[in-house]
Amino acid sequence: MNHDVIVVGGSYSGMAATLQLVRARRSVLVIDAGQRRNRFASHSHGFLGQDGVPLGEIAANARRQLQAYPTLTWLEGRVEAVAGQADEFTVTTADGESHLGRRILLATGVTDQLPAIDGLAQRWGKTVFHCPYCHGYELGQGRIGVVGASPMSIHQAELLTDWGDVTLFVNGALELNEEIRSTLERRGVVIEEARIDKIEGHADVTLVDGRRLSFAGLFVATRTAPSDPLAGTIGCALEETPMGIQIRTDAESKTSVPGIFACGDVARAPHSVSLAVGNGAMTGAQIHRSLLWPETIEPAQAEGRA
Repeated sequence: MNHDVIVVGGSYSGMAATLQLVRARRSVLVIDAGQRRNRFASHSHGFLGQDGVPLGEIAANARRQLQAYPTLTWLEGRVEAVAGQADEFTVTTADGESHLGRRILLATGVTDQLPAIDGLAQRWGKTVFHCPYCHGYELGQGRIGVVGASPMSIHQAELLTDWGDVTLFVNGALELNEEIRSTLERRGVVIEEARIDKIEGHADVTLVDGRRLSFAGLFVATRTAPSDPLAGTIGCALEETPMGIQIRTDAESKTSVPGIFACGDVARAPHSVSLAVGNGAMTGAQIHRSLLWPETIEPAQAEGRA
């Protein structure tokens, strides 16, 4: 069967795009490896209509709604390769099966690269977070620690002062000039120069000098990268952003390869479930448009989005 669209990745943005396409009665194959980026967290916050709902419940309910449409095929698996051209793509999965599609949507998501600090990864999504809008309110205006990882950590520390008393751990990862220090101090941010030894307990930071500081939660500005190398291997241009590497897309979610689109965290920043769903819905409409008017399939030249 030659599907109208093959969606690689069945998380929030991929499902949102798929919904627009199946409602246009287009045949869609979703191939999903089942590795949602936010699987480490328990509940969704800041997502209109789903605030405080368990993340697994949101994803499962969305999939059930999609599967009510007869033009949807859902396949659990991992894509190994994409070959061909617009209207004649071949997608090969890890188990050796091949599927044909007219358009490809990459909604593969990203992987968070965490600082190598003992105890941090074990608390990721539980008491260590990246998005204040997603997790700040639940900390009850308690003490908040920001683990220095990149220049984005400075912005993160300033932003978080609306959610609690903030301590920024430089941890050898940041260069703070006098202007930056003054700005942080005006916002009430405490700057801690000592390096972190490990993270213990709920969100307790043990420093190399032996001090132990307790927090309601910790934040870290992770560096992100596509969760698999597929985009690069099929020739899609990538770009560097302040948050990491993403697939370069134009205003219509087209990649540099005609007929291949990308949406969600892997194609735009900043990141949240709400933004991924909105971007996915718009991308689904753009893909449908490209099927109706094939002359629009060429991506805009040198147009990217950070």
